[in-house]
Amino acid sequence: MTVARWYLRPEGQDLTLRKAPRLASWNKATDPDQVRLREYLEDTAELLAPAMVLGPWALRLDIGLPAGRDLIDMADLDNYAFPLATRLRNEDLVTVWCSKRHADTSRVLVAPAAESAAPSATYTVRTTASAATTAFKEQVRSAVVDAATIPTGAVHLQLAFVVGPQRNWLTLWKPTIDALDPLLGRTRADRDWHPQDGRITDLGLHVTVDPSLGHDILVSIAAAPAAAPRTEGPR
Repeated sequence: MTVARWYLRPEGQDLTLRKAPRLASWNKATDPDQVRLREYLEDTAELLAPAMVLGPWALRLDIGLPAGRDLIDMADLDNYAFPLATRLRNEDLVTVWCSKRHADTSRVLVAPAAESAAPSATYTVRTTASAATTAFKEQVRSAVVDAATIPTGAVHLQLAFVVGPQRNWLTLWKPTIDALDPLLGRTRADRDWHPQDGRITDLGLHVTVDPSLGHDILVSIAAAPAAAPRTEGPR
């Protein structure tokens, strides 16, 4: 039986980022955003190199935003997590956590992965469509279409994927979250695939590899109101 694995948020000695974290960018390679993104990724990979571990491992990225910044508007966490996870990824990366809070610094941590029990309430769907298609989003949405929208405010979201061995699970994050407007609400009532995902202040992403799935993907979703994001002073 195909079952998703869930992992604890990694704890331990985190490190202060030396360069400000950057959102994913799809601009041309010479664009200033892309240049700054590459500089940040290379610097952070160098910072983390002594801390990398053998065996299944976890990545945690805590984004610090200015005190006056609205934490539940934009600054989408998957767009912060994706570039760094892509830069560091190997076959043993099984869980990625990302949060945002008011703080003067952003911090990063790698640690051995530790499994946890599944959340008490989850929605699960087995998708058969290509993740690059609208059909994939429609299949994911079908799992939560009857769910109640999470009340206004911050959201804690976890996604657990079960995939075949050839799948790059990181590319599944964005289309899956795009399909969660029944849970998150829409930015506009007439606009598909644009949920209020800036509400996500705490994001956990997990993967299990199961060759029996072939090209199918099993997606499990757990979402709930988040605790009030903490504010941190200088360390």
